[in-house]
Amino acid sequence: MNELITQFIHYLTVERGLAKNTLESYRRDLISYCAYLEREGFKDISETSRTQIMGYLLYLQEQGRATATLSRNLASIRAFYQFLLREKFIDKDPSVNLESPKIEKKLPQVLSVAEVEMLLNGPDTRFPSGMRDKAMLELLYATGIRVSELVSLNLSDVNLNMGFIKCFGKGSKERIIPLGRLAIVNVQTYLERGRPFLKKRGQEEALFLNHHGRRLSRQGFWKIIKKYAQLANSHKEITPHTLRHSFATHLLENGADLRSVQEMLGHADISTTQIYTHVTRSRLKEVYAKAHPRA
Repeated sequence: MNELITQFIHYLTVERGLAKNTLESYRRDLISYCAYLEREGFKDISETSRTQIMGYLLYLQEQGRATATLSRNLASIRAFYQFLLREKFIDKDPSVNLESPKIEKKLPQVLSVAEVEMLLNGPDTRFPSGMRDKAMLELLYATGIRVSELVSLNLSDVNLNMGFIKCFGKGSKERIIPLGRLAIVNVQTYLERGRPFLKKRGQEEALFLNHHGRRLSRQGFWKIIKKYAQLANSHKEITPHTLRHSFATHLLENGADLRSVQEMLGHADISTTQIYTHVTRSRLKEVYAKAHPRA
């Protein structure tokens, strides 16, 4: 079965051009599913039926997996069977008409403007690493890009004179995002006074460098934002994605249209962006409850 998984991942890579993280997610889900089938005595995927898929989802549920995890696994399994049917490895698709578990949509954690200010004012810009951290935080909040997109930025992706960045999102889709004044100022400061001190010998195209002079990793940025979250004494759980959520919510609260926010976030489907309209409505209710004398 592992050979079939390899062929399926190759198909997703070549035909659909999916991002590396998405491919790894498919691979993990399917390896886990096939391992379950083998433990149940199935050596050939063509022998499986709807019963085995339901049994696997029940097994995941008993392991305490979240509804979202079950839904994602079913989507991976369904796509796998569709591929196998199309390539004639199986005669029928046992995943047809299987319903995904209902997922409770949790509203994303969002910072207030004051909390964002506290977080962004944390870095000590007297030092090169502080200039870098300040530039990264300002850029993240100014554009709403994902942390993977942030650390993937190269020098050539930033145009401070025109005030925009170019980044590549999921599926290697390119998008252009405008920069605000403070983001431009802080990135410029980092480029002139911070990055030259972090840069070692050789040509390094990465915009943001670690203390070894190489591209900063996602894990490296995770540690950075956790550090400044502690300095800000925030009672909220702040992750790299929190600034993305705050960016979208603050734009909508101040009158931005949903389509523009969708484009800047790089969402393929506007329904993904619509969750932020629920956040803004929720925040309006909070304001009303606190401010209205008869609330």
